[in-house]
Amino acid sequence: MTVDLPELPFELRPLGPEGEWTYRDGVLTGRAGARQDRFVPPGGDALEPAADAPRLLGAPPQGDFQLIARVKVGFAAAFDAGVLYLHVGEREWAKLCLELSPDRPTVCTVVTRGHSDDVNSTVVEGDSFWLRLSRTGRAFAFHSSADGEKWTFVRTFALGDVEATAAASVGFMVQSPTGGGCEVAFDRITFRPEGPADLRGGV
Repeated sequence: MTVDLPELPFELRPLGPEGEWTYRDGVLTGRAGARQDRFVPPGGDALEPAADAPRLLGAPPQGDFQLIARVKVGFAAAFDAGVLYLHVGEREWAKLCLELSPDRPTVCTVVTRGHSDDVNSTVVEGDSFWLRLSRTGRAFAFHSSADGEKWTFVRTFALGDVEATAAASVGFMVQSPTGGGCEVAFDRITFRPEGPADLRGGV
């Protein structure tokens, strides 16, 4: 099964548990089931399998890019989230989340290199916010925005070797690590075949 979004120049494929993905009138909707997450605890066993959650991913064209979406989350339990997701390998991936963390909507990031880290960023008013995932050369970057115009730098990082970076998959994820499920809507989805003009400059 593949999903074609008119906003994206590449196909998406569902991975992980069933996400009930639908697309209508410019809105992509997905749903996580109970206790579904994508995380490898920092203090866990290195051989422990990664937890999983519904993902919808595809391979963007080679070179720099920006993947942008406004994310609206039906928050019901701690750590419910809508996610822009980056996949380089089975234990090398990253998440940019709008998450209830644990009782206030917050922009959060996770970068996994064998084990996951976990970093909180901006506290958000309401249940929606703009997220942006970018590739610039060998680096990836995360930004967030209240209006989709002025962006706040969240994080930049490298993940994987040169070949893995070039072959990375990107897309969308939904999670509900402690709850009974969570529905997320992604709209205003945009793909730009260029990196941000200035990682820390708000554009």
